[in-house]
Amino acid sequence: MRPQPPSSMAKPDYRSPEAQTYRRMYKSARWQKLRTRQLQTEPLCRMCEAQGQVTVAMICDHVTPHKGDETLFWSGPFQSLCKLHHDSSKQSEEKTGRKAVTIGVDGWPV
Repeated sequence: MRPQPPSSMAKPDYRSPEAQTYRRMYKSARWQKLRTRQLQTEPLCRMCEAQGQVTVAMICDHVTPHKGDETLFWSGPFQSLCKLHHDSSKQSEEKTGRKAVTIGVDGWPV
């Protein structure tokens, strides 16, 4: 376990109390088991596959944003994504409410 900096030097957490609570859930053994099971079941990035690419998924993503709802957090549905798609396309969809248009290898939208 890494030593923690003194509280006077700790980086402030500006997230809402709700966000701080559910961020802790991601560190739980229960989430780690769920994540591992999802990535074993679906090892490739779903968005890359839709584009005809093969990329190993590293992130178990909530298809429906849970926004702190514990039932949604633990029950899903989940999808496996690569870091690039999770941090760009998926986050953009959640912020704007619009799905990004995905273009397949044939040049047509999927």
